[in-house]
Amino acid sequence: MHIVQPIRSLEKIQEVKQYLMKKSDRDYFLFIFGMNSALRISDVLPLRVRDVRNKDHVWATESKTRKKRKILILESLKADIYAYTKDMKEDDYLFKSKRTNKPISRIQAYRILKEAAAACGLEEIGTHTLRKTFGYHFYQRTKDIAELQRILNHSSPSITMRYIGIDEDTTRAAYKVFGGL
Repeated sequence: MHIVQPIRSLEKIQEVKQYLMKKSDRDYFLFIFGMNSALRISDVLPLRVRDVRNKDHVWATESKTRKKRKILILESLKADIYAYTKDMKEDDYLFKSKRTNKPISRIQAYRILKEAAAACGLEEIGTHTLRKTFGYHFYQRTKDIAELQRILNHSSPSITMRYIGIDEDTTRAAYKVFGGL
């Protein structure tokens, strides 16, 4: 199984945003919505305009757990939602395929992210990177692992820490402090 990482650098996040903004409104919005919703890509792709327009939260039935969850829409994302959806119909998929009247596939979302990552010099990127990036930066700002565990619907703090790559960061830092013999 291929392990993907969060995007730890805020500068790299901005670089990917700029790349995608020039490429496609849909692809840019997929990136920012995915990073700011903490939802799995399989829960993001089927969303329609009516699910997010003029809302304070999104109701999502998690594909992995089948649990229905209320996900807060961040204030910072509301302006982007408005701008992106202003010319769309309520029933339109947020991430509509250019060829069909269906949402893009998980594979297409992966291709979008991999292309942007390659253009920006990032590795170990996949669709789960968006959710992991949310988790990593939420933890860096708040240090509230219990709340993050609840948001990500994980069963333990250790799973959440490993998921967002904090264990790996801690190990890397310990090796640097050690320095060698």
